[in-house]
Amino acid sequence: MQTLNVVAGGKARRPKAASLSVDWETDRVSSLQHLTQLLQLELWPLGPPDAALTRIVTRCCYRLLESPAVVHVKNKPVRDAVAHLLALMIRRYNHMLGATLNIMQLLQHFEHVAPALVHIVSIWANEYGLKTIVGEILREIRLTVDNSGGSETLGVRAMAAFLSELAEEIPAAILPNVSLLLDLLNKESAALRTGVLSCLSHMVCRSLSGPGLDADSRRLRDAFLDLLSQHLHDCNALVRSRALQLLAAVVRGKALPLKRFQPLVTLATGRLSDKAVNVCKNAINLLAAILANNPFCGRLSIDELSLSHQKELTKLLSLRAERGTAAGAPLNPQEEWEAILPELLPALQAALDEGETAEREGEIGDCPQALCGAVCALLKDARYREASRLALEGLSVYPDVFPFLSPTSDPQDGEGGSVDETSLLRILQACLRGDSTEQDEEGDWKVPEPEVDEGTSALARQEVLVQYLHDTLTFGEAIQSAIEIVGKLLASKNPSVVQDAIHFFVSIAEFDVPGSMAGMKQMLPLVCSKEPGVREAVVDAYRQLYLNPNGKRPKPLVLVQNLTALIFDASMERIKCLEELVSEFVRQQEVGDSVIQLLWERFTGKVAATADERRAAVILLGMGARGEAEIVGSNLETLFTVGLGPRAAENYQLARDVCTTIGKITHTKKGVSGQREASFRLPSDHPLFSSISTAVTEGFSTPSPGWRPFAEAALSLVYRLAETPDRLAGRLLVQCSRLLLSPRPVSAPPSPASPQSNGTTDQVPSHLLANLVCLVGHVALQQVVHLEQNVAPEIQRRRLEREQHSSKQRTANTSKRGSVSAMEEELGLVEGSVEDTEADLVRRICDGELLEEGQLLAAFVPLVVRLCSNPGAYADCDLATVSCLALCKLTFVSHDFCERNLRLLFTLLEKSPSPSIRCNTMVALGDLCFRFPNLLEPWSPSMYSRLRDPSRSVRRTALIVMTHLILRDMVKVKGQISEIAVLLVDDDEEISLLARSFFNELSCKGNTVYNLLPDIISRLSDVECGIEEEPFHAVMRLTFGYITKDRQTESLVEKLCQRFRTATLDRQYRDLAFCLGLLPASERGLRKIQDNFDCISDKLQQDYVYQQFQSLVGRLRRALRPELKVLVDEFEQRICRCHSRGLDEGDSIDAKSSQLPKAVAKGTAGKKMSVSETPGVGRRRKPRRKVCVDFSSDEEDEDEDDDQDAAVMDCDTPVLSPIRRSGQRRGPPRARR
Repeated sequence: MQTLNVVAGGKARRPKAASLSVDWETDRVSSLQHLTQLLQLELWPLGPPDAALTRIVTRCCYRLLESPAVVHVKNKPVRDAVAHLLALMIRRYNHMLGATLNIMQLLQHFEHVAPALVHIVSIWANEYGLKTIVGEILREIRLTVDNSGGSETLGVRAMAAFLSELAEEIPAAILPNVSLLLDLLNKESAALRTGVLSCLSHMVCRSLSGPGLDADSRRLRDAFLDLLSQHLHDCNALVRSRALQLLAAVVRGKALPLKRFQPLVTLATGRLSDKAVNVCKNAINLLAAILANNPFCGRLSIDELSLSHQKELTKLLSLRAERGTAAGAPLNPQEEWEAILPELLPALQAALDEGETAEREGEIGDCPQALCGAVCALLKDARYREASRLALEGLSVYPDVFPFLSPTSDPQDGEGGSVDETSLLRILQACLRGDSTEQDEEGDWKVPEPEVDEGTSALARQEVLVQYLHDTLTFGEAIQSAIEIVGKLLASKNPSVVQDAIHFFVSIAEFDVPGSMAGMKQMLPLVCSKEPGVREAVVDAYRQLYLNPNGKRPKPLVLVQNLTALIFDASMERIKCLEELVSEFVRQQEVGDSVIQLLWERFTGKVAATADERRAAVILLGMGARGEAEIVGSNLETLFTVGLGPRAAENYQLARDVCTTIGKITHTKKGVSGQREASFRLPSDHPLFSSISTAVTEGFSTPSPGWRPFAEAALSLVYRLAETPDRLAGRLLVQCSRLLLSPRPVSAPPSPASPQSNGTTDQVPSHLLANLVCLVGHVALQQVVHLEQNVAPEIQRRRLEREQHSSKQRTANTSKRGSVSAMEEELGLVEGSVEDTEADLVRRICDGELLEEGQLLAAFVPLVVRLCSNPGAYADCDLATVSCLALCKLTFVSHDFCERNLRLLFTLLEKSPSPSIRCNTMVALGDLCFRFPNLLEPWSPSMYSRLRDPSRSVRRTALIVMTHLILRDMVKVKGQISEIAVLLVDDDEEISLLARSFFNELSCKGNTVYNLLPDIISRLSDVECGIEEEPFHAVMRLTFGYITKDRQTESLVEKLCQRFRTATLDRQYRDLAFCLGLLPASERGLRKIQDNFDCISDKLQQDYVYQQFQSLVGRLRRALRPELKVLVDEFEQRICRCHSRGLDEGDSIDAKSSQLPKAVAKGTAGKKMSVSETPGVGRRRKPRRKVCVDFSSDEEDEDEDDDQDAAVMDCDTPVLSPIRRSGQRRGPPRARR
């Protein structure tokens, strides 16, 4: 200790700096240690010191614990020194009560101190044996929580953390005092409940696990597990989530009994549908932990387990039959005991009353086993009184040997104590079961194995095997039931939930659970996810299962077979996603050369493979070419020689996949400067194009369904690789046209759907005409794509190269360009104008040359239009489908041609009887909205109308198309969006999920859903074009879920109240009242209703409307503060008066305004909220008065004419758009806002 020298003046002389330099961080520990050593001495031989001295020492320790830095790792010596010093004070200076109270005060005021206190108390219990203080602390915690009411406070959270960590350190010390904690599970604090549940789980894992538990410990363990399972349904999501985590820890700690696995799987499966994200995540993790630590088997194939179970069960039944025939059915000792118990009780009571034992020295024997056997024989012979007397004699002979050990006997006395009826019953039951004991070498008692014959042993083993298979099968089925629910979680918005679901599917795939392959295919599209974590999780999952299963590199054949299984029956979307994975693996050189070599051998036929396996090999080679083009480029000749050679006609699907694979060798790349490199092209006389031309023309005359997809893929490859693709495609069209017009044998059967010309009887087979039309449409489309994606960028690339080579000349000429300002150059307007010029050049070529007279495609256009315009003359369904698709492709070429034939397309969309034609037309119109938006904008109502198509496929296609257009802002969102809202309750689950996904995305775009909700309500509540009440309620529940802002809720309350004025039908009153009931109850909402009460007062006479407002009153009572209950009472009285007597004279309601809609408009003209008019809700027209629409969205409604579609002829093209025609009939249109 440093001292200061005091001078005469009374002031302390300031010492040197060196004399006051104290390193408290290091000296603090040594000071505590020296103080501990000092207090260990016998300083007070006459008794303990005064309590004041004790408080001086302990106060320093507790003040040290108040510092937040005490929990740091570097301060562990300080915590140890404080723990040893306080332990000494407790043991020698009676500080236990003071320590308990100080610990409680620290927990209540300092939340950080819990880990430090846990460390200190664990040292007290383990090193000093002060386990009694743990009970005192738990008792004080309970009293403190009871006094505070169990609410969520800082101290309660600190106590919960203290309990959880203390149970993890010293669970054995808490176990005797666990009764003090169980009542805390009923408290309000969620943190406190989680802390107690953590204590229970730690005690189960550390103290109540293992095979050596006694009956009481097992019962206590089961009680703790029951509490953990019950709190999976806790009202607080934090507690539910924590309970799932703790049960997962119990499973990983091998502490869960076998019988609880299947019920726990059922509970975890139920939590997968929880609204809380963390609960879903932990439920998935619990299922994965159960699967990884299941005690049954490593493979859970349900089919194999079911067959094994049936086989072994049949064998068990045969063994039981043989056993029953030989010696009768074996008796169960428990059942036998329950059968003889009514007769045994009177005899036992008589033996106890006699109080004497019979002399039966011959039956007692020399050991307790013999005596137990004699008692058992007497019981089976129904000699109950003699058996009771013999058991009493056994108590006197063997008082300290089981089963004759009496609870009241003293081994030091020669005689046993008194025996009651319960003890004697226990002895008799043990003798009947055969529970005798003998001593081993260590002096412990053990139960000898019963002597059974070979038949009984085989039967017992078979029963155990059957029970094991039954439990395993039940467990596998429970896991399989959770797969479907986890699969839905793959579409969750939360990335962490998706990642946990991916890990779950990896786990079930490793255990070969049925449905794992479906889950792996379902997660495949997530490889294109925008979330990096989700994408990385998918890549790691496939890498773990396919490239590195069980930590080992698989054989090439196994890897190829697994990847081939993913391709079978996969959609194009999933194949593209798999392509991303395989190309990534190839790019990172994780796929060996042996795998690529095996794929080539399968394709060429060197290795035996089916047709589907050859196709899968070609597809996988194309996927690998995305990562390394040399895989295909080095074997290009092999590809088209084998796939497009003479055997191409045998398998057109393989030929199509070969064309697609060859096309993967060309990818648009950018150079170092960011400019586009020259694309890879082959000369037009390359053997590849000769093979393609031969394969296409030779298969043109065949009616094979696979020829058209192959021909389209071949044309796409030509336009992608050839130097002059237009010439090659033109020659191919000419050759096929000659094949169509070539003379055929006279015996050829005519086609009923063939055209007739000039009254002759010459007919063309429909499949030949369909093949030609298919080629025409695809050539037109590929020509446009070639011009826009290849020619225009190539022109731009060459221009940039010329500019780079002539940079000096361009610099010299820059000063002479007076027309371009410096600001335009800085803004990049010069470069943009040049690019626009190139795009205009391509557009002029498409609009003015491709389909004009004299061009090759122009010769086929009248044929395609005629086929589509005369469906009666060409009744072949296949020909009609191909012709419609060709017409859709031709409309992409020219703006003028699209405008002339747009009415024909919409007629096909609405009136074609074929769902495939309607689907194809809908998809084409969606693409045309991007290419020619101004032409398609007037026809948007017709596109919306397909959302109510009777065909499921058409509704699904229309929903996908309209979702894409609306979210890309290509179609103005109008009131017709109610058609999408109807699909929320569609019978098809996939369509319903797509509609929900659309509204989820739309809700992210500001207030769009809020602005459209009034129009949705108006249209769906319309009797003529709306839906029934039950579907309307379901749709409204879903759509109102997107209204989350308080301001939107208040505005909707006012708007819905105003809508009561314009509603004229009882159905509309009920729908509006139902919508009001869906809005959350709030004070501002109640005031809005009170302000607009005159709008709803006369509608309260209807019972349904009155019931909805009564339910609103109930929710208001529960939601509002007590001081606002007066407003609720007043509101309830008003609605009751209006319901019972109509309008009340005391209310300020204008009776005239509630009767005439016209008076309503006049009476509310001065209000801030004007009455809105939305078509379809019983609206009366007011042509002389323009009403300001505030209720509905900003979009205008457009009338449609029923006679819009007329008979379609070659010249039927609309002169004016539907809006212009309707505007001429109604008068001049209103100006759009």
